[in-house]
Amino acid sequence: MDLAAHILFVEDDPDIRSMVADFLRSNGFRVSTARDGREMDRALAVSRIDLLILDVMLPGEDGLSLCRRLRAGSDVPIIMLTARGSEIERVVGLEIGADDYLTKPFSTPELVARIKAILRRTQALPSASPSGRPSLLRFAGWLLNLGSRRLLAADGTRVPLTGAEFELLVAFCEHPNRILTRDQLLDLTRGRAQAPFDRSIDIQVSRLRRKIEDNPRDPALIQTVRAGGYIFTSEVRSE
Repeated sequence: MDLAAHILFVEDDPDIRSMVADFLRSNGFRVSTARDGREMDRALAVSRIDLLILDVMLPGEDGLSLCRRLRAGSDVPIIMLTARGSEIERVVGLEIGADDYLTKPFSTPELVARIKAILRRTQALPSASPSGRPSLLRFAGWLLNLGSRRLLAADGTRVPLTGAEFELLVAFCEHPNRILTRDQLLDLTRGRAQAPFDRSIDIQVSRLRRKIEDNPRDPALIQTVRAGGYIFTSEVRSE
C-alpha cells in the first residue's frame, strides 16, 4: 500500500537531505525535497504528497510555523524532525497537528518504520468495510465516514482530521459510554507503534475536542474521568 507513496522531505542541510532522500528511495518511496517553506509550497502546489517530513529548524519560516499553516487547510500526515529533544517541543509539535516526532540524530530504518505506520493509518481505505465493520458512524449531528476517512458536520462541512485524530475518534465511536484508559486508547489507535510519550493521548484528545465540541473547555462529548481516562458520552449509530 505504501510502496508508491510520495514523500516530501523539507530540510535545509544538503547532506541530511540527500542521505535521507536516497535511503527512502531505496525503500521504494517516491521522494521530493525542499530546502525551505517556499520550496515546500511549490512542491505541494504541483504534486500529490502522501506524507511530509518537516525539519523544525529551517531558514525563514520555521517548521512549527509551516506545520501550523498546513494544518489550517490540509490533513497530509506530518513527521517533525528536530535537533532538540525536549518534551516541550514535542508537545508543541503535536498540539499544532504533527502526526509524529523524531529527534536528530535519528535512525533511518526507524524513520521508515514510522512512515509506514502512519501511512497504514492514514491512506484511504476501500469504501466497503472489512469484517462487517460499518462504513458510516453518526453521533451528535456528526457523520464519520470510515471509508473515505472524512468527518462531516451537520451542514455537510468537512472537518479535516489528522491520522491520529481520526483513529482516536473511531476508537471513541466504537466504544461509546465506556471509560477508556490512556493505555487502552494507545492500543486501540495503534499509538504504541510510534513510541509515544506520556502526554500524547491527552494532546490528541485536546485537539479533537477543539474540532467536535461546542465548548472545548467544557466538553460534553469527550469527558475526562479523573484517575480513569476518558469517556465518549454520545450515542453512536452505525450504517
